[in-house]
Amino acid sequence: MQKILIKGKILHKLARYGKFKASHTSIDNIQKGFPKHMRGEIKNIVEEMVKEDLLIVKPTGYGKEVSINLTNKEKVFELIESFLRYDK
Repeated sequence: MQKILIKGKILHKLARYGKFKASHTSIDNIQKGFPKHMRGEIKNIVEEMVKEDLLIVKPTGYGKEVSINLTNKEKVFELIESFLRYDK
């Protein structure tokens, strides 16, 4: 999969589960649904998405959790739509 489609799939998954603002999920949960051989790559892409301000990180005692950053909602919806167009 292309990196843009992977980002779109991640954002689509987070949006489906309502992971905005105060609702976070573990980075380990994001990796579920991808092939096992891609799990390391997914973790790197999530870190890249944090640097691009697409995701917000919440550090916890048991690891990092992320949610969608709504300040970049145009870019977020653009990536989700590109994934959904490809997925059909």
